[in-house]
Amino acid sequence: MGQKKRRMTKQRKKILQVLREADCHPTADWIYDQVKEEIPNISLGTVYRNLNVLKEMGEIMELNYGSDYSRFDGNPENHYHFNCMECGAVEDVDMEVEEAMNQHAAERVNGKVNHHRTEFFGRCEECLEE
Repeated sequence: MGQKKRRMTKQRKKILQVLREADCHPTADWIYDQVKEEIPNISLGTVYRNLNVLKEMGEIMELNYGSDYSRFDGNPENHYHFNCMECGAVEDVDMEVEEAMNQHAAERVNGKVNHHRTEFFGRCEECLEE
């Protein structure tokens, strides 16, 4: 089955622009607030739907944290994240993705691994200084 071709609507372009220019990993609500400044009649539901479409298109990454919330990343390439357990900040970890882990896991399950997701948890620099 082929992937459905999606066009880049005005709303999608703006959501993607906001996300790629963000210096954080924002929630859908934060993205909605930013987009609403330029497209006042956009609804939160439209933002959620377009975030899902952008994710399906491979343009963004969703960082899902269970039933609590999701954050979104404008960089769809596989990379690692650090999560501060105190303030909730999420930031990229500047280190090479260990592709050998895919092969090792594939051998363990006798299957094929396409990619993996690694998250680091702890306290960020700002929280440590407090």
